[in-house]
This record gives sequence, C-alpha cells and structure tokens, in this order.
Amino acid sequence: MKKVEAIIKPFKLDEVKEALQEVGLQGITVTEAKGFGRQKGHTELYRGAEYVVDFLPKVKVELVLGDDVVATAVEAIRKAAQTGRIGDGKIFVSNIEEAIRIRTGEAGTDAI
Repeated sequence: MKKVEAIIKPFKLDEVKEALQEVGLQGITVTEAKGFGRQKGHTELYRGAEYVVDFLPKVKVELVLGDDVVATAVEAIRKAAQTGRIGDGKIFVSNIEEAIRIRTGEAGTDAI
C-alpha cells in the first residue's frame, strides 16, 4: 500500500477530484494548507503599504491506495493539477505499513 499526497492550487481541486473518479478511485482526504516553494510568495499593496505574503493558499489531497493503482493515480493528479506555471505543487508517494477500518476491523488493502 502507498500513500499519495499532493499539494495543489486550490482552484484545481475539482479537476483533480474528477480525474481520480474517472480512473475509478474514490476516498480522498482534502486539507486546506498554506505554504510556499520557489515562488517565495508575493507582495501586495494594502492601504498604501506594501507587504509580503509569504504563505500562499494550497490544498493537500491524500489517498491511500494499493500498489497496483498508484501510477494511475499519480498521473491523473499530475495532468489535472498542471497549469504549467510556477507553484503547481508537488506529489509525494510513501509506503504504508498497515491500514485498519475502524468500523469492521478489516486490515490491509481490504480496509482501503
């Protein structure tokens, strides 16, 4: 099992969700986040004073999947989230040792 975490631009969330549904995946967790990478934020003007906005709004999408569908999920997220501009985000894939469904006690891939 693998955990796929994607940090994307907020306006791309619906496209990513639809792309994952089209490839047959369901069950995602979405968290609002703030952060910056190479773009290092930007400056804004407020009441005549200039200030730096360091942390930009992002969305974190998390999925736990069987090893056989990870490549499909990563490609679906990458295509749907891509704008070609700086700040499109990142996708991280990590190993999951165990998953347990609380309601039934199922474990492993049966729990996801």
